[in-house]
Amino acid sequence: MYVDPKRNLKSGNLKWVWPYCRPDLPRIFGSVVLFVVNDTMAMIVPLLIGALVDQVITQRHVDRLTHFCMLMIVVTVVRVGSRYGYQMWMERFGQNTVFRLVSDEYEKLHELDFTFFNHTSNGDIMSRMTSDSDAIRHFVSWVTYQMLDAAVMFVASLIIMFSIDWRLALALACTTPFLFFLVRGLSKHANPIFYSIRNSLASLNSMVEENIEGNRVVKAFVREDYETGKFDERNADYMERNMDSARNSRHYMPWLDGIGFSLQLITLGLGGYLVIKGNMTLGNLVSFNSFLWMIDGPVRQSGWLINDWEHFNASCVKIRRLLGAHSKIVEKPDAVETVKQAASIQAQVSSGPQTNPDRISGEIRFDHVSFAFPDDPGTPILKDLDFFVPAGSKLGILGETGSGKSTLVNLIARFYDPTVGHVVIDGIDARDWPLSTLRSQVNIVAQDTFLFSDTIGDNIGFGVSSQGPADSNGGDFQGSSNPEYIRHMADIAGADDFIRAMPEGYDTVVGERGVGLSGGQKQRLSLARALADDPSILIMDDTTSAVDMETEAEIQEHLKNLENRKTIVTIAHRISSIKDADLILVLEHGRIVERGDHASLVAAHGRYWEIYHKQLGLQSGQSQGFES
Repeated sequence: MYVDPKRNLKSGNLKWVWPYCRPDLPRIFGSVVLFVVNDTMAMIVPLLIGALVDQVITQRHVDRLTHFCMLMIVVTVVRVGSRYGYQMWMERFGQNTVFRLVSDEYEKLHELDFTFFNHTSNGDIMSRMTSDSDAIRHFVSWVTYQMLDAAVMFVASLIIMFSIDWRLALALACTTPFLFFLVRGLSKHANPIFYSIRNSLASLNSMVEENIEGNRVVKAFVREDYETGKFDERNADYMERNMDSARNSRHYMPWLDGIGFSLQLITLGLGGYLVIKGNMTLGNLVSFNSFLWMIDGPVRQSGWLINDWEHFNASCVKIRRLLGAHSKIVEKPDAVETVKQAASIQAQVSSGPQTNPDRISGEIRFDHVSFAFPDDPGTPILKDLDFFVPAGSKLGILGETGSGKSTLVNLIARFYDPTVGHVVIDGIDARDWPLSTLRSQVNIVAQDTFLFSDTIGDNIGFGVSSQGPADSNGGDFQGSSNPEYIRHMADIAGADDFIRAMPEGYDTVVGERGVGLSGGQKQRLSLARALADDPSILIMDDTTSAVDMETEAEIQEHLKNLENRKTIVTIAHRISSIKDADLILVLEHGRIVERGDHASLVAAHGRYWEIYHKQLGLQSGQSQGFES
């Protein structure tokens, strides 16, 4: 990482972006050298023109014409070559800078926790990764040398003009205070405008991304006109923000252009008068007029450069906020040593072999756990959960929508930390485990599945480590490139048959987010992907809700016969999905209202029995055959 996220955002953006530029320091130095050569040649050309007028035209030294022409050709070639060279180097410098910056942004996104993504829209993130980053590239690769070129040309040309004729140069310099006033006003008003443009673009991007992802829902409800109207509103707002920028430029740019024209008027009027009076040679006036564009150009360009500068500042602030964001889920520096010490102590107490600190066995204990989201600490989602799940057993979780089931399992994988209490894995607080170890062996298969736009085989093998357990013949059985292993996991998840029926089998490329597959097919592929990762704790969050009951029964049977016994946590709305669990928890409003196995909960005639009764449509006296 090149960025210190703790650095105050109020400090200079140039200072902040410099670490991303530093690796290209040799290229910057070379560009500066070529830049000096270019501007030196630019200063020589007007002097040559003035000398040519005085010596060849006025004094009739025609024999010197060829000499002057050759000099001007050489100077022009050197200037064009040096300008081309530093522009190419600066563009490469800008591309390298934004490459490092975007890489940091992408890495940062992987570091941030769910809390950040819960409050940041995808469109806003994409704007930071694209348009904001490109604004920084544009600034460092183009605006920087344009600003430097304008400043050097303006100052150097004024100095040379004073050396040619101080009276005419002083008359031109009198316009500088007006120029300063206009540039300052333009900058002051452009700053908030570019922030509003940036936010409006993020809102527009968010809506477009949302509609692309939900286009099937829009079509299903025939809401194209409604969504188009919403888009038009945001698009109109974005246009209006840009029109604000245009109106700001309209207010100041004519005055800046007017100053540029006044420079020409002063030069021709006062300069012509001095030539007529014999106080200035015609060649000096021509040279003076040639230098005029070096003042006129920066004056006219200053407005656009100020706009680019404010755009750069607005983009920097948004990106710095991203890079400065902190994840609330942080791994302890001594996490690995803590786990090793805890495993050693457990082995001594139990007088058994030491637990492998790199492998979770799957024991889960919730020690009076309560949880509330950080942005709403006054509304607890989970309240005083206390239960124990031995390694290799099955836990079933049942409850109405919003009862906290998914939040509960997110605590096991430490996507969130409990507000009160402890989530203990293998006798060690989840906060003491290395995040990579914990999450690589606690795999959640969500109901809302996500598949990458890739082959089915690569989707299943997505999480498979390159080094897995060896098979009975000593070979590496596990691996994303092992077709036999991928097929085996797909078969356990009940997906092998429909995959083989596809035109290209496991090499079939699925669309973005699994477009073209049914809900049940996507769920089975997601389960196969989780199984291929060989987790110690497998969490299925209503994973089989979209498959028929016969397929679900086959999947459950396959899970029972897994070679490596896993702790399986199943969230379900169907009793059939969890009736074989060793422990079943019934949640209501974040609390455990019932617990036990299927038989004891049915016999208790409580909330579980009510759900069971409604789902099976049985009378209480007819349920004995199913219970057995």
